[in-house]
Amino acid sequence: MSSSREITDLNVLREQSMRLRGDMERSPDAAIVIPVNAKGDLRTVLKPLSDIIHYTGQNTVEIILVINNFPADNPPAEIEEFRNLGVRVVAAPSARRPGEVVIISARALGVQAADTSVTVHFDADCHIANINALLDWYVQSLKSGAQLAYSHVDFHDVRNTPSIRAKIATHHALRWIKRNLLGIPTTRGSNYAIDRSLFLRLYDAGKLSVDFQVGPAAKLAGARIVYSGRPNFTVYTSGRKFRGGWARLFRMLRYRLRYNLGALPTRFRDVTRTSWDGFDRESERREVRVLPGEGEPVNTKR
Repeated sequence: MSSSREITDLNVLREQSMRLRGDMERSPDAAIVIPVNAKGDLRTVLKPLSDIIHYTGQNTVEIILVINNFPADNPPAEIEEFRNLGVRVVAAPSARRPGEVVIISARALGVQAADTSVTVHFDADCHIANINALLDWYVQSLKSGAQLAYSHVDFHDVRNTPSIRAKIATHHALRWIKRNLLGIPTTRGSNYAIDRSLFLRLYDAGKLSVDFQVGPAAKLAGARIVYSGRPNFTVYTSGRKFRGGWARLFRMLRYRLRYNLGALPTRFRDVTRTSWDGFDRESERREVRVLPGEGEPVNTKR
């Protein structure tokens, strides 16, 4: 599944982002935080932005892009261009912190900048199928006493090969087992909402080094957590990096098992920023990853 609503006239983004924000003298009902790797996501992020600006509900929304991973003496022109388009930008030449996956470090900068208690988190390569239903549910959930809410995540931009289909089916099955049989919240970075103070409390305490720790850490802290598998709440994250092959599938499963064992906090084992080097290794991979057709400048004149 792919987004059919990518912005073609960026003047629309300016108009709609200002409409969503509403009265600048008042705090918005929700802040949407999206980390943006300047080396690969400056055009990719137009896809979720295209979905977000179609929101027509009653809530006011602030969009925060955390643009990072660029030379301090040569920031991308898109930083000011996005600001001129009505999007709030937090610019950080390097968001990396030791012992953290860089995307959670960037996400924390966005949460710190947010001017509301409801922070909603997406990734730069995701597609939000029904922004009205999902965003209204997130705001209602957190204003009704939940401190963390999340919904189903599926994939778009996926090649239709047997091994990749098996990989996705296995991924969903394992998440179902973790969530329903083991009681482990299965948050992932492309789709969750969390109370700002809870996120910052967990982050400042060193409990968050990667997005999938958000759910388990919140549960260990006694937070109220809600999940929905409703189809119209689904967010689709990009599967463009998936490569076919049964040997690759086996290696992926082995890697994910080791990653979960190393990164998952429990009541009997605390995971700190210095207890495992897997977070730093993942940050290194993310910072250098630029895919074909990405990293091109955003043309705000079209």
